[in-house]
Formats: sequence, C-alpha cells, structure tokens
Amino acid sequence: MTSDRRATGDGWEVAARKHLEAAGLRLLAANQNYRIGEIDLVMRDGEVVVFVEVRYRRSSGFGGSAPSVDAKKQRKIVLAAQCFLAEHADLARRACRFDVVAVEGTADAPRVDWIRNAFDAG
Repeated sequence: MTSDRRATGDGWEVAARKHLEAAGLRLLAANQNYRIGEIDLVMRDGEVVVFVEVRYRRSSGFGGSAPSVDAKKQRKIVLAAQCFLAEHADLARRACRFDVVAVEGTADAPRVDWIRNAFDAG
C-alpha cells in the first residue's frame, strides 16, 4: 500500500475509533498484523471483544465500503482474530463479535455506518 493510501486509511481508522469510543467502546489494540491478515481495531464493548474492520470508499460506486468486506476478507479477519486471542489468553474466553465501520464520502462530509455483528466466525 502506498504511503498516501496508508495515511488516508490510518486517518479513517482514527475517526472510526473515536466514533466507537464515543459510543462507549474501549480500545484494546489497533493495526494487529499477522501472516494471515490484519485487524484494524480490537475494542471492548462491556465484556465483549469486538474485532473491527474499517472500510473507506470515496463513493458508493462498485458496491460501496461495507460490501467490500467479502467472504475472503471475513475469513482473513477471523483467522487474525484467532491469532490475537491466542496471544491474549485473558480475552480468549470472552464473547467476541465482528463489526464493520463503513465510511464513505469526504473528510468534510463523511457518512459513517457502524454495522454490529456484520459477520460471524462460522
């Protein structure tokens, strides 16, 4: 990924994190990279561990940001979540969920769609 695209992605991940924190979630980790995939944000919602994929698209053309988290991407996120939980035994027994924060538009007029339980590990 080019440094400009990475910087843009990082900015939207920060915005998504702030959006989730304003809703009461607490950040546990960000940008967790594993051989199999990456987890953008790991949050806690009460006792639930939440793995968050942040997707940004300038426009909804080509299906928009939420549908871009396809079955292949979901499998990678689930496998990365398993790696994260293996490293954090204190969290491994907690309930987990997979959310998507889909952002479209511009920095001046973003549209944020927080999709709780966007997919499951099955």
